[in-house]
Amino acid sequence: MRQITHVIYDLDGTILDTEPLYRLATQEILDRYGAALTTELRAAMIGRPTPVAARVLVETTGIPMSPEAFAAERDARLVTLFRTAQPTRGAFELTSHLRAHRVPQAVATSSMRHSLEAKRAAQPEWFASFDTIVTSEDVEHGKPAPDIFLEAARRLGAAPGACLVFEDAPLGVEAALAAGMSVVALPEPGHEALVAGAHLVLTHLGEFEPGAWGLPPLVR
Repeated sequence: MRQITHVIYDLDGTILDTEPLYRLATQEILDRYGAALTTELRAAMIGRPTPVAARVLVETTGIPMSPEAFAAERDARLVTLFRTAQPTRGAFELTSHLRAHRVPQAVATSSMRHSLEAKRAAQPEWFASFDTIVTSEDVEHGKPAPDIFLEAARRLGAAPGACLVFEDAPLGVEAALAAGMSVVALPEPGHEALVAGAHLVLTHLGEFEPGAWGLPPLVR
């Protein structure tokens, strides 16, 4: 394994448990048209910037909405739901441990800025503990392009090869690998085969052993 000095996290589904909220808000809209949010459709959407994900959904399902209308309706519902979001299993403990040992940490999220602000409201002090947060609006190309991870590394002052990325989305894993970074995948059920290229696949962050990557070990 590479010697890791910097850590970058995807946000939704990786360190913040928002994916059930996205599924709920999306399915509520699809229910009106008798359409389903399948595992395959989720895999095609997850990790993409909202405008791109909305277009994928509308084109795949054929619902009589524009991508913009779908995104606007879903976002309005999510603003309320995001305020209930909690860290994923092991996320708070890991990020707090690394911060206590002064390991630089960034968040690289496909969220847009207005969505990020709603998510921050649930855990303001925790979000403030990261050295930087990069959104999809800070780069030209969203995942699976490597731009967002390379920008996070640039802000941290880190070489890509010294960065470890945590991702739940297949497209995010692809982006991190394209950036030349090591990747730990935390896939949704049914997406395991889609993240086979990751350096490590875990069920949740509580399983991660920092010492194996040259990071300060956790005492359990």
